[in-house]
Amino acid sequence: MAGLSASGSGPAVPDADPQGDPFLRTRFAVPALPATFLRRERLVDHLDQALQTPLTLVDGPAGAGKTLLVADWAARRGRPVAWLTHQTGDRRPGMFWAYFLQALRASGVALPDGIGGPADAGRVDRTLLTRLATELDARDRPVLVVLDEYDRVTDPAIAEQLEYVLRHASRGLRLILVTRTDPLLPLHRHRAVGDMTEIRGAELAFTPEEAEALLGLHGLSLPVRAAEALVERTRGWAAGLRLCALAAGQEPDPETYLKRFEAERTAVADFLLAEVLDRQRPETRDILLRVSVVDRFRPELANVLTGRTDAEGILAELHRGNAFVEDLGHAWYRLHPLFQEILRAHLRRRCPGLEPTLHRRAARWLRRSGTLTEALDHGAAAGDWEFAAGALVDDLAIGRLFTGPRSDALAELFSRMGPESRSPATDLVRAARELSRCELDRGLAHLRRAERSLAAQEDTRTEPEEEPGPAVARLSCALLEALAARLTGSPSWAELAARAAEGLRQQVPADLLDRHPEVAALLRTHLGSARLWAGRLEEARAALSPVADSSGDASTALPRADCLGRLALIDCLNGWPDKAERRAMAALSTAERYGLPEPSGSGLGRLVLAAVAVDRDELRLARAHLHAAQHIRPPTRDPVTEAGLALATTRLLLAHGDTRAALRAAEHAVAADAVSPWAQGHTALAVSAARLAEGRPEEAVALLRAVPGDQPVCAVQEARAHLAAGRPLAAIDLLGGLRPPSRLGPAVTVRALLVRAEAATAVGDPATARRLVARALHEARAERLRRPFAEAGGWLRPLLDAPPLRGLATGWLTPGPPQNTAPPLAEGRPPVVEELSGRERDVLRLLDRMLSTEEIAADLCLSVNTVKTHLKSVFRKLAVNRRADAVRRARELRLL
Repeated sequence: MAGLSASGSGPAVPDADPQGDPFLRTRFAVPALPATFLRRERLVDHLDQALQTPLTLVDGPAGAGKTLLVADWAARRGRPVAWLTHQTGDRRPGMFWAYFLQALRASGVALPDGIGGPADAGRVDRTLLTRLATELDARDRPVLVVLDEYDRVTDPAIAEQLEYVLRHASRGLRLILVTRTDPLLPLHRHRAVGDMTEIRGAELAFTPEEAEALLGLHGLSLPVRAAEALVERTRGWAAGLRLCALAAGQEPDPETYLKRFEAERTAVADFLLAEVLDRQRPETRDILLRVSVVDRFRPELANVLTGRTDAEGILAELHRGNAFVEDLGHAWYRLHPLFQEILRAHLRRRCPGLEPTLHRRAARWLRRSGTLTEALDHGAAAGDWEFAAGALVDDLAIGRLFTGPRSDALAELFSRMGPESRSPATDLVRAARELSRCELDRGLAHLRRAERSLAAQEDTRTEPEEEPGPAVARLSCALLEALAARLTGSPSWAELAARAAEGLRQQVPADLLDRHPEVAALLRTHLGSARLWAGRLEEARAALSPVADSSGDASTALPRADCLGRLALIDCLNGWPDKAERRAMAALSTAERYGLPEPSGSGLGRLVLAAVAVDRDELRLARAHLHAAQHIRPPTRDPVTEAGLALATTRLLLAHGDTRAALRAAEHAVAADAVSPWAQGHTALAVSAARLAEGRPEEAVALLRAVPGDQPVCAVQEARAHLAAGRPLAAIDLLGGLRPPSRLGPAVTVRALLVRAEAATAVGDPATARRLVARALHEARAERLRRPFAEAGGWLRPLLDAPPLRGLATGWLTPGPPQNTAPPLAEGRPPVVEELSGRERDVLRLLDRMLSTEEIAADLCLSVNTVKTHLKSVFRKLAVNRRADAVRRARELRLL
């Protein structure tokens, strides 16, 4: 007989397995560790808990590093560990327990002769298991047993017997199962009572720091960023990292290799195909190959791709078996990215031509399930552009080509669409792409063809519309019409498109409009911009403000920034620099918050900030804003942005005294269908400034009188020209007819007051002149408007040098008194002990403008926390606790 039966007599210790073959001693050996093995202390510490719980489960996919982890841990225990590596032959109870008992003996565990061993490979007597459990329970120290590759044990009877021994051995057994799949033990019971330690695949995955250390053991020195990218691609899979490191070590440029290696042509592919794919049943292999074309999938999608109906059970089994199928929750799965690459390459070799069909099936299923983004990707991958464009248009998602986090990706996706695809939807998508690049002629050609096709379809339709498709497509046409009107500077065209869009919105389901708030936001932006170009500033504000004031998400961030920039321009044109600055900063803040790709709103905001800085005589800051705007300005012929660039550039050049360059910048032609009054007015301002510098005031007057519309800033300049021509009374009369001061901003009223003061001086009324200059100083100080005083001329200097006007100008317009003439400090206020740093002075200056912490951070390109740190330091140095006190104290000390 091969050994002693549970109830027989004879030799107590068998020397062969129940089949009569000698025991394979290699199966009892703890595996040796390779030279490049990396000990990960976090996992070792977790595994130490195995000494406290009867059962430990180390469960992960092939190549996850399970065996080496436990082998390293076992080798460092300083006490015997019974190790058994399972083989397929252990599927029968008798063979399993014969090797289990022999593993105990091989590790030095002294078992009584009476325990014996199974004589039949196919069964084991329960009394043997009882004697074994009793013996183990009686031991002072528990026995450590590691069962490696336990996933090869599939007989439920063995699982039931092992649970019996584990339960009755109590404190005498610590069992560690190393497996790719969950064993058939009642794991839920062990979890409920807390007597199981679990280390799963997610914990076995390498972190970027561990990956960097592992690569170092292979002689590779990679930056952390490269290690992070490799971990992302391999999901921290141990075998994948080791195989990549071995291959990269043979390359002249390991870092480049690891970035670009093709998984399907490496040892990684051989490993996964042999260890995972080839072990599966044919139907399971087929599912794995077909779902490799999608990045995530549900059982229903897998059934569509395979033509089967049983994918749910197969996928659940693959996940339980750690076959590189990850459960994402809510019945969604995905493949390990390397496994997906390899399977996809394998699919192309085994089934050439099948991949486009699978992409087409996936696209249609995803479209029906409401997953538009992935549906578009798969429609494009299948080359089915009619489907992809139709899905985009039917979902009212045409606006996503202009705004939203995926606008660039969508534009790139549809850039691959060839000219052979012909449908109203493909023409609409082509029109949107061309118009987004401001290719008006090509964009309008595609748009007109789409509109003709839609009209033809309506003419041939005999039944009334039941689906919203035609209305949705026509609404997309109206959106593109509004954009074209904006780009061409045609307000009447924009109004027509807006009215058409409003009527079509009534025919589109409300839930579709709610899913795409960017459509309404873009329509308002285009309409408001066209109105702004036409000089209808309040109507433009009415269109732009709802978008600017909304609290939308990333899909409306770009039109929101765009509207904020245009509202800032309106405030700037009306002479309200502080309001304009706040709007412009909000535009920049919105752009930065959502990481917008060089939005036009941000560019226009920079231009407004440049114009405001010129009014404050901060010319270096103005030049910096203008430089930034020129670099981020999108390739657009939007006339508002072009005219804004000309306005800011002209103002800066005039401030520098470069009249000729200012004239060239002002006369730069802006292509538009309609004339813009304010753009024409600012051109006239620059030309008139040149004429005045040349001593030709009559030409300046004639030029400014020809400016269309009611433009107070041009009236002020005309009054200045009358003064230069020696007609002060004409200047006074002209300024008396300006609109009420409450509607004019200080940038206009301050200039008007100074011109009136100069006229009063010319007619011999110094008292009125001083009174008007005092009013100008009061209004200008709040907005820090210095430029109007620099433009006024030499007549103003004597007035500013004499009291009481000198006190009004000192410190912000003219230099302050010497340090020793500063007014005495308020009683009880200590002097500044420590000088403010340059950055703290910047923060204090913005604090004086009543900006919030967030606005200060945006202005100085700092984080909010950094600004708070500077504020604390300023408060400490000025011995104050509040913002208002800090500003008041700084003024006392002549810091502001």
